[in-house]
Amino acid sequence: MTLATLLLFVLASAVTIVTPGPTVLLAMSNGSRHGVRAACWGMGGAVLADLILIGAVASGLGVVLAASEIAFQAIKWAGAAYLAWLGWKMLRSDAALVMPSARPDAARPGGLALGLRSFAVALTNPKALLFMSAFLPQFIDPAAPLFAQYAILAGVMAFMNVAVMLAYASLGAQMVRAFRGAGLRWLNRVCGGLLIGLAGTLALYRRGGP
Repeated sequence: MTLATLLLFVLASAVTIVTPGPTVLLAMSNGSRHGVRAACWGMGGAVLADLILIGAVASGLGVVLAASEIAFQAIKWAGAAYLAWLGWKMLRSDAALVMPSARPDAARPGGLALGLRSFAVALTNPKALLFMSAFLPQFIDPAAPLFAQYAILAGVMAFMNVAVMLAYASLGAQMVRAFRGAGLRWLNRVCGGLLIGLAGTLALYRRGGP
C-alpha cells in the first residue's frame, strides 16, 4: 500500500464517516444526556464493532455473510428494530432528565451499557458490512502482506470514527448548555426521529440498492 493509496482512503472514508449515521447520532445523544466522558464508552463500543467488521472482511467472512440471504435479513431486521426502539425511547424521554446534573444516579446508565448499546447498533447494520466488503479491498495490494494493510486501514478508520463521534458528542454537550426546557425536548425528539427514520431506511434496504 502506497502513501497515495492511504491518503485516498482517508479522503474517501472521511466523506462517509462525517455523514451522520446511527452511531454518530448516538454519540451526540450520549454527549447531551450523559456528558462527553460517558459518551466515550459508546464510542469505544462502536469502534470495537467496526474492528470486528473489518476483521470479518479481511478473513473473507464478510463475503460469506453478504451472500447469505437468511443472515442478511436477520441482521437487517434486528438492527432496524433496535434503532427504532432507541429512537422511541428518545422521543418519550423527559427533557428534564437530559441534563446530566438533573439525572438521578440510579437513572444514569453505566458506561458498559452505553458501550454495548453503540456496539449493538454498529454490529447489526448490514449496510456497513456490505460497504466495507466492497470498499476496503479496493485499497489493498494483493501482492503485499494483507494483515498489515487491513490493520493500517482499521487503525485509520478507528481514529477517524472516534474524532468525528467526539466532535458530535461535544456538540451535544454544548447544545445542552445552550438550550433549556423546550429546546432540550426538541433536541431529544430530533435525535429520536432521525434514529427511527434510519431504522425505516434500513428496513427497506435491499442488496444492490442505494
